[in-house]
Amino acid sequence: MVNIIWVLMAVIGIIYAMFFGTMDDVNEAIFQSADDAVMLSISLVSVLVFWLGLMRIAEESGLLLALTKLFRPIIAKLFPDIPRDHPAMGYILSNISANVFGLGNAATPMGIKAMEEMKKLGQSDQASRSMITFLAINTSSITLIPTTVIAIRMKYDSITPTEIVGTTIMATFISTIGAIMIDRLFFHLRSRRNS
Repeated sequence: MVNIIWVLMAVIGIIYAMFFGTMDDVNEAIFQSADDAVMLSISLVSVLVFWLGLMRIAEESGLLLALTKLFRPIIAKLFPDIPRDHPAMGYILSNISANVFGLGNAATPMGIKAMEEMKKLGQSDQASRSMITFLAINTSSITLIPTTVIAIRMKYDSITPTEIVGTTIMATFISTIGAIMIDRLFFHLRSRRNS
């Protein structure tokens, strides 16, 4: 549906430009946007590589393992139908740790592996309770360092690109708590309806 909306917006914009003689402006905007996109991608890659390097250092130094041990009791309560030593738990914890450091792109492969492992546990085509909970937490994830947003703000010469850190922590904490509460509410409502 979103693809259709984007295509309609592009087609309507081009038709409008053809009828009102602003096609030169449209062409200029297209090429300028393409140039900006490439430059932004390059600057984001450098920031992502930097933070991935820090993540690797955190992993080698044992900080990631300490975070995993810190979060394990909470994660075990959120995912009671996954055995504590199952590989899905490790992937879930790695994904959450990467998201905490604002490495959404780096967290994606671990999230996919976690979903694959949970699917093996459920042996069904339908999403399990754990899969739904994981998706809710992953979508709303708590972020301590919003690396991508900081990189974009630095690229566009923000005076204080890191001033958003406090509000990001607060907003993502609230969104994660909200996601968990809504997940639990819907789980209990569905359980009552099925019983």
